[in-house]
Amino acid sequence: MSIVGARPQFVKLAPVATAMAAHGDLHHIIVHTGQHYDPMLSDVFFRDLGIPDPDVHLEVGSAGHGKQTGAILARMDDVLAEHRPDWLLVYGDTNSTLAGTLSAVKLGVPVAHLEAGLRSFNRRMPEEHNRVLTDHAADLCLAPTEVAMEHLRSEGLAHRSELVGDVMTDVLHLVAERAKSLRPSAVGDRGWRDGEYYVATIHRAENTDDVARLDFVLSALAGLDRPVLLLAHPRLVAKAAAAGLELARGAIVPTEPLPYPELVAAVSRSAGVVTDSGGLQKEAFLLRVPCTTIRTETEWVETVELGWNVLANSESAVREAVLRPTPRATEATPYGDGAAAVRVVEALRRHAA
Repeated sequence: MSIVGARPQFVKLAPVATAMAAHGDLHHIIVHTGQHYDPMLSDVFFRDLGIPDPDVHLEVGSAGHGKQTGAILARMDDVLAEHRPDWLLVYGDTNSTLAGTLSAVKLGVPVAHLEAGLRSFNRRMPEEHNRVLTDHAADLCLAPTEVAMEHLRSEGLAHRSELVGDVMTDVLHLVAERAKSLRPSAVGDRGWRDGEYYVATIHRAENTDDVARLDFVLSALAGLDRPVLLLAHPRLVAKAAAAGLELARGAIVPTEPLPYPELVAAVSRSAGVVTDSGGLQKEAFLLRVPCTTIRTETEWVETVELGWNVLANSESAVREAVLRPTPRATEATPYGDGAAAVRVVEALRRHAA
């Protein structure tokens, strides 16, 4: 059983669902918590990535962290009791991840954590709480990188950890080829040519919940030298409206989130990415597009070490990072070879009770 609820998890689910389907003797149940309920952040990903329709939809919707986690936890007990899966596979670091894990642990269902071992070492981040607690409760930690494996070893979890690679690399390898022929209407309708614009996404609590911080982020984007296609996450829209901050200012051109293939196409044709999304940092690196991350730290340290990502936390730092020279070319593959999902299924079969 896979439990998912947010955009990055749908992307990770796609290759896993395909790898599961290749084994005729496996029954893969998909549970959608409804943590992301906007169609552009949910339904469209299932369609565009060829993911089977969810078998169970919890429909928890938006709420504070405690209420949302509690709602998922309450609903998952009945789901697990009914199906009694051999494994509950949880993805990433969202409230859906932690709630699914807690429910399974209480009911004695084995838990496997995909994307285990990532650490920002910033305990103010809800995602950091979720990923650390999940790793220590899980029966099997499936790590995407060697750095993640080192974190798991240092926390005494080596005996139940495996390096499988990053399933988002699997997806990008498949979608990038299709994206070459796509020109998203959000770009084409504005007459922008390749390299004439930036792509931006902002959604994390650390950048949206404090009015002064959000104003700085928007001012930094507004002051850039090219149009900024801001893919406005519902959280950003709501927080900006509540704070009385206008999204469409200066260079910023706000639009709705894009279907995943169009997102890949827009990023691959852009001059650069500005984001606070962990997934997009990695996607930009895999597409070899310069990335600027508006955060004080990142879990995906390889993107920084290889020069394709820079952390920036002031208007001048953002501007300087975005305008930096093209990073040095690299053939490094820290996120695997595009076959991570196959190794995930193999690991689940091998460790099944």
